[in-house]
Amino acid sequence: MQIFVYDKFIYVCLYLYVSTTVISVRIRKELKRRARELGIDVREVVEKALEEAIRRREEEELVKALEELKSLFSRISEKEWVDAVRKSRDER
Repeated sequence: MQIFVYDKFIYVCLYLYVSTTVISVRIRKELKRRARELGIDVREVVEKALEEAIRRREEEELVKALEELKSLFSRISEKEWVDAVRKSRDER
C-alpha cells in the first residue's frame, strides 16, 4: 500500500495480487484457430468452465454427505430425539 499527498488530497494505492498458475492442455488446431478468429478469450472460458465443474462436484459431495446424515438420523427413533433434546435442555 502506498500513501501520497498531492495538492491537499491524500491518495492511497492498494495493490491486489492474485495468485495464478499456468496450465497446459492440448486442443485441436482448428478449435484454437476458430476461437482466435471469433475473439474468444480462451483463458476466461476455461476458468469459467473449471469453476462450474468445481461448483457441481462440491454440490454433489454435499448432497452425498446430506444423504449419509439422513440415513444416520433415520435410525434414531422419535423417543431418542425427545430424550436427547430434554437432556440438552437440562444441562443448560
